[in-house]
Amino acid sequence: MAAPSEGDTASLLPDLPGGPLQAYRARASFCWKELALFLEGEDMLRLKKSIFSALEDDPLFARSRGHELSLEKHRELTFLRCKRVLGRALLRVEDMVQNPLSVLTLITCLGTYDWSLAQKFLLHLLVFGLAIYKSGSERHLEYLPKILNMEIFGCFAVTEVSHGSNAKAIRTTAHYDPATEEFILHSPDFEAAKFWVGNMGKTATHAVVFAQLYTPGGRCHGLHSFLVQIRNPKTLLPMPGVMVGDIGKKLGLNGVDNGFAMFHKVRIPRQALLNQTGDVTPEGTYVTPFKAELGREIHALVSGSKPLASWTAQRGIQECREACGGHGYLAVNRLGDLRNENDPNCTYEGDNNVLLQQTSGYLLGLLELRLQGGARLESPLGTVDFLEAYPDILDQRFSCPSVAGCLESSVPLAAYEWLVCYLLRESVQKVNQEKRSGISDFEARNNSQVYRCRSLALAFLELTVVRTFHEYVHQPSVPPPLRAVLRRLSALYALWSLNQHTALLYRGGYFSGEQAGKMIEDAILALCAQGSPWRFAGVARHTDFVSQQLKDDAVALVDVIAPPDFILDSPIGRADGELYKNLWTAVLQEGQVLERASWWAEFSASKTHVESLKSRL
Repeated sequence: MAAPSEGDTASLLPDLPGGPLQAYRARASFCWKELALFLEGEDMLRLKKSIFSALEDDPLFARSRGHELSLEKHRELTFLRCKRVLGRALLRVEDMVQNPLSVLTLITCLGTYDWSLAQKFLLHLLVFGLAIYKSGSERHLEYLPKILNMEIFGCFAVTEVSHGSNAKAIRTTAHYDPATEEFILHSPDFEAAKFWVGNMGKTATHAVVFAQLYTPGGRCHGLHSFLVQIRNPKTLLPMPGVMVGDIGKKLGLNGVDNGFAMFHKVRIPRQALLNQTGDVTPEGTYVTPFKAELGREIHALVSGSKPLASWTAQRGIQECREACGGHGYLAVNRLGDLRNENDPNCTYEGDNNVLLQQTSGYLLGLLELRLQGGARLESPLGTVDFLEAYPDILDQRFSCPSVAGCLESSVPLAAYEWLVCYLLRESVQKVNQEKRSGISDFEARNNSQVYRCRSLALAFLELTVVRTFHEYVHQPSVPPPLRAVLRRLSALYALWSLNQHTALLYRGGYFSGEQAGKMIEDAILALCAQGSPWRFAGVARHTDFVSQQLKDDAVALVDVIAPPDFILDSPIGRADGELYKNLWTAVLQEGQVLERASWWAEFSASKTHVESLKSRL
């Protein structure tokens, strides 16, 4: 792709306003516009700009301060905004197919404006719609146009009152009746009710419902998904046999109507089964295709990525809140919104700790196959290929001679490979020890999770991120002016993540002596320093990093990813840096800040109340 002209760049990435932050921007070692173009590309930046402009220019998305919407009004507004986004066709279907990353860009843009809106849109179009497209077959394609024009509105119903992360124990059943060629969908009791389902509370007309599939004779074929109509699209009244409702107000994301549903012997056609991975013939015979190795690796990576991402975000948001002092606690600055809206990421679509068991189980299974039959330790995406050298890696020790050497991300990368191998060995030994005591495999895995398998899964995902980041910033296509700052970021993330495992690195013998741990800490501080980092003890000049460090680049790095002020809607986060001026304006806009409390007149006039208080004293 040809480089955009200066005029194109100016329209895509206009100059930021002057103000107190200008002096900090001037210290940066790189051009923030060049980095934004390199990371996202002109097409993606143009898409983001079109989305943000569409939101800002539409009165339906106007920001309002000074009053809080009722729960009902909040959900109504979120639904109308979701409908408007779909109606505006900000992203064409063919664009989604050709470039799946454009979908992520759209969701992220909507989320930076309002995560309730992003969640509602995501659940309907992608989670519900994509489940039908990917898990269904040709017989289900007729639903896709209806999803796009909101003729039907969807949700994704897996979680039950008493079963969420333990999907195998879900109790909703779907018994096949060959006499009528129908499935009978049933919730045996309230504990089996679908619960926490986004969009189900008020607005969904259809649901992808997960249930245990039974064929004649009582054989269970495990969890399968079904497309079920739960409301009449014209009246929004429940379908016969379906009890559906709203679970009420939550800590955050209240624009999304999370709901519950129970099914009392609801009959649905055989074709309602989303049959990509398994089908039932009209006579009642179950058939299924063979499953690819690639799916297992992707499942392991996804299962570990969600905990790592959501916990990292949770920690980062809290640190930002505290770094802003009392102003970070003020609702108008929206750090509270970020915290509350990220928090459910740690539990919905699978509890983080349970998901990590999926990742550790994948790794334990690979090593078990190797030990039993000598199979090579490799995978389609190559994320576990380093384990082929498992015994040799365990013999390695930390040997970096100086802090300067630690500034290259290849150093923590090698440490991470050792750490994963060490935790894998420890986890296998712990599981086997538990099994020898006579308990079940399930109990053995659970007893090994807290201090072994959980750490293994997290370390493996952190290694995967560190390796991907390292390879990305060292590719030849990185423009020379951007190499230093990107490599510093890569090294900082790797060292910061690794530093959380210092105790394990010492316990396993990879680190020895106090200097190893100190070097990692000094390298982190050196990377974060302002100006020359070489004042740190033991640091000599390193040609790949030059003297400019990340503190001077911090504001420019934020500029690269920051959304427009209208979207961010935070007085202390505006691009001009006029924190106190913007904060004062925002406080005044809240309304009634200078007025006397409305209840004071009535209180002060109540002589009886005052006299009563005096008599008690």
